[in-house]
Amino acid sequence: MTRLAVATITMSSLLWLGSGVWTTHQSSGQAEQSQPGTQSSTSVTVPNRPANPLYSGKSGAPQSEIEFAPLTRTVTLKLQVQDPNGYFLPNIRRENFAVYEDGVRQRNVTVEVEHAPVTVAFVTEFGGRFHELNKTLASEARMVGQELLEVLGRNDKVAVFKYADKLTPVVDFNQDPASLDAVFDHLGTPESSEVNLFDAVSQATQSMRGVAGRNAIILVSTGMDTFSKTTFDQLLQEVRAAGIPIYVISLSSMVSREVGVMGPAAPFARIDWTAAEKRLEMLAQTSGGRAYSLQSEVELPAVFDDIMENLRIRYVITYTSSNPSAEGPPRSIRVDLVDPKTGQPLKIRDAAGKVVAAHVFVQQTYVPKMSSTKSRRASPAPSFDLHMPGSLESVRSKIRRKNEYRINVPRYG
Repeated sequence: MTRLAVATITMSSLLWLGSGVWTTHQSSGQAEQSQPGTQSSTSVTVPNRPANPLYSGKSGAPQSEIEFAPLTRTVTLKLQVQDPNGYFLPNIRRENFAVYEDGVRQRNVTVEVEHAPVTVAFVTEFGGRFHELNKTLASEARMVGQELLEVLGRNDKVAVFKYADKLTPVVDFNQDPASLDAVFDHLGTPESSEVNLFDAVSQATQSMRGVAGRNAIILVSTGMDTFSKTTFDQLLQEVRAAGIPIYVISLSSMVSREVGVMGPAAPFARIDWTAAEKRLEMLAQTSGGRAYSLQSEVELPAVFDDIMENLRIRYVITYTSSNPSAEGPPRSIRVDLVDPKTGQPLKIRDAAGKVVAAHVFVQQTYVPKMSSTKSRRASPAPSFDLHMPGSLESVRSKIRRKNEYRINVPRYG
């Protein structure tokens, strides 16, 4: 399938403002201007992608990062370039990026593509008021968790949580991902309880604060909440302030299938599952993540590929600031995509020759100082209290007693 064709292309940058609002400005294409009629224009070709996004609702704006090294005045930008359906646009070269700091075109710009290791908190719904639904929920949680392991690399970190009336850590971030296969097979049996989604996400977000590197929460949920102390509006404020993207895998379609099997007399048939899914979409968008409505297990590989592309991949742009000062007030940043031959906005086409619109996601300003503008990513991944119920140590003790399996996999160096 090919991308949506558009008649014209406007290169725009979506800029993160201090208030947490994204705005759009049209790229001016103020590159070095060549003499009229002396050179023909060029274009960049990208692979065909699906005509529709995989996620449901609206995607949150991916975060960019800006770091400043005062001793060398080196500025490093990490940003995404996407098509209108949220797919990463590859093949954009160094000469296609025009970087402006306080309106001044920067020279000696280098561009690379980064595939960063990630730190992920996997949070899955595992319990609730409805016994029959809980059995299906347990199966879905294990299936999604196993698929996550397929896309993790040796340098990635993952913590596993399950929640019903409370959030319970199962495995902390310091566990070797290669030893997690058996963990999803031994999550236990969901019990009848309240299901407090808002409290669980709030606590998981707090656990991620200060975690180093590119990080996110992957939430597997029906969207149901029965007795949280945290309100939904409070939760939205928390995740917006935290800046940690939440990628939601919604199980509401799974619930709809159960309703179809059990009929309208099923107790959970009276719940407004459409509203629950809309809440999940809003939660993902507000956090800077995405929500996926899972229709079938065969969709999972594509869903996780989309998550990891959105989370891992960034263009890394580096330059030495033309400003001779190593400190001072905030400096504005703008990144345009340009045709180096004409100085006009870059034309991007798919393999079929259709024009593809592009959006550059970059932070609007940075403050020249020692620390990165993403100062929250400054400390190693935390460990949880491994003696609390449901923690890794508790799981290990039960496993040793039952002699079901033994975790004995060496850590990667």
